Amino acid sequence: MRHRVAGYKLGRDSEHRLAMRRNMAIAFFTHGQITTTLPRAKSVQPLVEKLITIAKRGSLHARRQVIQALGNPFLVDFDVKTVDPAEVPQYKINRYGELTRGPRVVQKIFNEIAPSYSDRQGGYTRIVKLARRRVGDGGALCVLQLVGKEEGPQVAGQFSRRRDKANHRMEYAAKLRKAKAAEPAAPASA
Repeated sequence: MRHRVAGYKLGRDSEHRLAMRRNMAIAFFTHGQITTTLPRAKSVQPLVEKLITIAKRGSLHARRQVIQALGNPFLVDFDVKTVDPAEVPQYKINRYGELTRGPRVVQKIFNEIAPSYSDRQGGYTRIVKLARRRVGDGGALCVLQLVGKEEGPQVAGQFSRRRDKANHRMEYAAKLRKAKAAEPAAPASA
C-alpha cells in the first residue's frame, strides 16, 4: 500500500529527483516556459506555483524560503563589482561589469513574476501538450508556461532533423536499388 506517498518518482532516487525539480524550476523562472515530458511538468508545477505564492508576500522571510527551496546560494542577487569572474566561472559578466547570465532568478521572481499575479489566487501555470514526441524515446512532450504571458515566449522550437535525414537516406537507397535492378545485366564473358 502507498498510503501518504504522493508525487512522481520519475525513475530517480530522491536526491536526483529533488535536484531535477530545482533545476527545472530555475530554468522555468529564467525563460518563462520549459519544454519537457508530461510527468516531469506535472512534477515541477506544484513547486513553481508554491514559490510564486510565497514570493507574493514579498517579505525577507519569503525571500529566504524561496532561496532555500531553489537550493543554490548563488541565486541571490549579489554585487557584481566585488566578485572575481574566476571565482564564479559559471556566470558571465560583460565588459561593463554587468551580470549577463547568472544569479538573478530570485530577484526576477520577486520583482517581475509575483507582482503580476498579485490579484490571482492560484493557477499561475499551464501545461500545453504538444503534438510531437521526443525523437530518442518517443516520450510525450509538453510546455509548462506562465498563464497570461501570451505576448511572451510561445510554444515553438526547432524540430529534430534526425527523422527527416533518415527518410531522405531511405529514399535515396531505394532509388539506387531500383536503378540497379532496372539496368540490364551484363553478359558474363567466358
